[in-house]
Amino acid sequence: MSTISVLSGASAPEQARREGFAQTLRDSPIPNTELLNNLGLYLNRQTFSRLLFFTELYQQIIPVHGVAMEFGVRWGQNLALMHALRGIYEPFNYNRKIIGFDTFGGFPSVDAKDGDKVKEGDYGVTENYQEYLAHILALHEADSPIPHKRKFELVAGDASETVPRYLKDHPETVIAFAYFDFDIYAPTKACLEAIRPRLTKGAIVAFDELNCPEFPGETLAFDEVFGIANYALRRSPLNPLISYLVV
Repeated sequence: MSTISVLSGASAPEQARREGFAQTLRDSPIPNTELLNNLGLYLNRQTFSRLLFFTELYQQIIPVHGVAMEFGVRWGQNLALMHALRGIYEPFNYNRKIIGFDTFGGFPSVDAKDGDKVKEGDYGVTENYQEYLAHILALHEADSPIPHKRKFELVAGDASETVPRYLKDHPETVIAFAYFDFDIYAPTKACLEAIRPRLTKGAIVAFDELNCPEFPGETLAFDEVFGIANYALRRSPLNPLISYLVV
């Protein structure tokens, strides 16, 4: 497997502990018949608080009509969470399609506005991961109501091109939830511009790295398209980085 390059705010001892904890999960003596029912054993505080915050975000879109989109899928955890939350809170809302956009190959390029902490190819995934993720999401769908209707889609490629094309090919699209985790300037700006006319009143637009010094491009893109002073950016005590606005 090729080296995967990411930034981490964890200290070396913290990272070593987390890797050890992850290995403990891989080496679990719990049989497969019971492992999924006991995943709480392996959820640390940081991961669990993020899951709770994502639940808070999803609850806000329940009365809002439209699809949910994630821009920057990577391993796909958020897409799987949205599948589960849809099954919990609105199990028969087959109109709430979940769509994820990613290169599945890391950053296609970086802009001068992205600073000097990131480079082309960062935040990639393992080989053939898109197919693996599609399989995981299909398993989630099979375990949910109305499984014969496919309610998710993965779109691979540079989102600066694929998102406008998707919206052109799907002119019926109304967006209730948009989650941005591109980290970098160019695709964030292009996709904000593309989706803005499709955001309904009450929609949630969330960002993983606004006001983050390691990823200045995301904030600059948001400011150029929406304007920082034009919206109340909200946050939760459950997570120090994720912010969102209500359209």
